[in-house]
Amino acid sequence: MNYSIKVSAPEAARTQCLVIGIYAGKRLSKAAQSVDGASSGAVKKALSHGDMTGQLGGTQMLYDIDGVAAKRVLLVGLGKAKSATIKQFQNIHATVAKQLQKGGTTDALSYLHEIEIQDQSEAQKIQQAVAAIGNALYRFTEHKPSAPEVKAPLKKWQLGVSSRKGLAKLEEAVLIGAALADGMSMSKDLGNQPGNVATPSYLAEQAVELSKQYRSIKTSVIDEKELEKMGAGAFVSVSKGSTESGKLIVMEYSKGKKGGKPAVLVGKGVTFDSGGISLKPGAGMDEMKYDMGGAASVFGTMKAIAEIKAPINLVCVIAAAENMPAGNASKPGDVVTTLSGKTVEILNTDAEGRLVLCDALTYIERFDPKVVIDIATLTGAVIIALGKVPTGLMSNNDKLARELEDIGQETGDRVWRLPIWDDYQPQLKSNFADLQNIGGREAGSITAACFLAHFTEKYSWAHLDIAGTAWVSGGAKGATGRPVPLLMQYLLNKHIS
Repeated sequence: MNYSIKVSAPEAARTQCLVIGIYAGKRLSKAAQSVDGASSGAVKKALSHGDMTGQLGGTQMLYDIDGVAAKRVLLVGLGKAKSATIKQFQNIHATVAKQLQKGGTTDALSYLHEIEIQDQSEAQKIQQAVAAIGNALYRFTEHKPSAPEVKAPLKKWQLGVSSRKGLAKLEEAVLIGAALADGMSMSKDLGNQPGNVATPSYLAEQAVELSKQYRSIKTSVIDEKELEKMGAGAFVSVSKGSTESGKLIVMEYSKGKKGGKPAVLVGKGVTFDSGGISLKPGAGMDEMKYDMGGAASVFGTMKAIAEIKAPINLVCVIAAAENMPAGNASKPGDVVTTLSGKTVEILNTDAEGRLVLCDALTYIERFDPKVVIDIATLTGAVIIALGKVPTGLMSNNDKLARELEDIGQETGDRVWRLPIWDDYQPQLKSNFADLQNIGGREAGSITAACFLAHFTEKYSWAHLDIAGTAWVSGGAKGATGRPVPLLMQYLLNKHIS
């Protein structure tokens, strides 16, 4: 898709489809007023028939309007003026993009970003619009040759503005939005791959490919044998039951101040989670290919950041492993030694994500990070607590947590903070090791984060439990690309270097 800013009066622009908004009660947006004036009231006349009232998401197509250069004019309902949320804004753009592509429109000029959203600048809205369109038109058909092709795909989307004032800022917003859409697509591509394709080795290959595509990225891969020599016993306890070698994948991006402390993202990359010896139920186990959703989001964020050449220092670490039952797999009751030297009693081999992450979180101390965010499909308990709307957030730093909460609201990629008070630590007490890897049924998401907190005491850290938000089930089954928008905007807002 080609995205660009178009400086033009809406009625004068030549395009296959001009997209303008109508507020509830048939109130005209600025662009709609301009078109109505140039067409001797054609918009109001169309509205008088009652097919379109301005209800949120409603549409009506008009053709060959006198005084308007566009072949078609799509009226889009915006709901009540000044009441739209960022999620509604994104959904409107997604709906329109899908409708136009289905109808064979290959280029469009839209003024929908005129919608007023509290605390959102025009540049922010344009960035969100571009990302929402790219996200809506995503398709994954790599393994489905029978999937019908889009005969006339939407190739060009212009965002109309009335003057050149602040044009450079708006064009930058377009680039960021497009990069975000590409990053989300990469994240979804990785998540949607079947487990027999997206192995730890495959993820390592993708990291190497990224470093070839962007010279600003340096990639290194530590295999299972090296991890064992290093003393990463918790990580290896997960990967050793599989014929696929576990890998710690490190991508370094250095475009910030030379010698500046980096931000570090750590992604759980369990490419398939059978539960190990603590075997999961068979129903729905196919969705355990999404257990590398954290890793996928880290890949997508790195791609987006590199695409726009963001002036930051960033390290992305992927803990890639496959959790399988085997004769040499870890057993409930086993005790392992982590890279930090702390010992862990494994009471449940299906609580494996925290085992690969704890060693990764220790490994990254060598980068002297300014801030660390780990992203993991860690617990089913977070879905019970929060459903599939927000991502669970836990942190040892209140300022960091508040920033992520604010950015979640700004981007629509929302989070909800849960506590990790010391009151929960007794649930992790073991008679035979420093820690046990589960804390019982109560507060499962919280005790998982409390476990990780033992390995993050040397830096500011936030944990994102995306078990409820990394993918959707049912007829629309597929990866969501979350929380790439949250992570990218956090890094851009901070300009960490």
